[in-house]
Amino acid sequence: MRPFLLLASRAEDVAADGEHAAVLRFAGLRDDQLQRVRMEAGPLPALDLDDYSGVIVGGSPFDSAKPDDEKSDVQRRVERELAPLLDEIVDRDFPFLGACYGVGTLGLHEGAVVDATFAEPIGPVTVRLTPEGRADPLLAGLPDAFEAYAGHKEAVRELPPHAVLLATSDACPVQMFRVKENLYATQFHPELDLEGIVTRIGVYRDYGYFPPETAGDVEATVRRGDVRHPRRILEAFVRRYARD
Repeated sequence: MRPFLLLASRAEDVAADGEHAAVLRFAGLRDDQLQRVRMEAGPLPALDLDDYSGVIVGGSPFDSAKPDDEKSDVQRRVERELAPLLDEIVDRDFPFLGACYGVGTLGLHEGAVVDATFAEPIGPVTVRLTPEGRADPLLAGLPDAFEAYAGHKEAVRELPPHAVLLATSDACPVQMFRVKENLYATQFHPELDLEGIVTRIGVYRDYGYFPPETAGDVEATVRRGDVRHPRRILEAFVRRYARD
């Protein structure tokens, strides 16, 4: 099987390694079946999509909708290097699954409006599939409504007309969408279990997602969730697109 490519951008090793391990576990991949590139750590290497079965973009503390002059040098570099790869991915309709930061990357690339209107605090949210989501092969077998972990300072306010809305929630209307046949993005985190989100609460307590002194309350909130179903999206993505 050709490996899948994980494009990551978390600078903190504990969060980056936890994300990598979770994608391996929930996607059902061996270590040699997932090539990770930490985009924040250095220039994006030359990549040939024909070497891979599909591309997974992990979450990130980057805010895609910020004006360029408010972004760090690292974020501007990552976005500059990622742009031509996204051009090729979209042009070829190459299998793509972006989690959280994937909404900003794929969404903005396709003309979505991304801003702070539908930000959500860290915690479990109830995600509901649209009729199109219930018919989508990547979501086959999932309940019409399920809990997922979310937490973001920006989200899609308006999808471009050619995108298909697959999932929504009360506080954030765009929780998952598809472009063409094979390009997916989720606002929630399909790779997160309880252990993973508790780790991130500690790592990102000073990143503006919540007042640092409320970290204990945020952790208590996530522990009340029943998050079991989103991870199946990763497994379905690999099952659908793995190729020799």
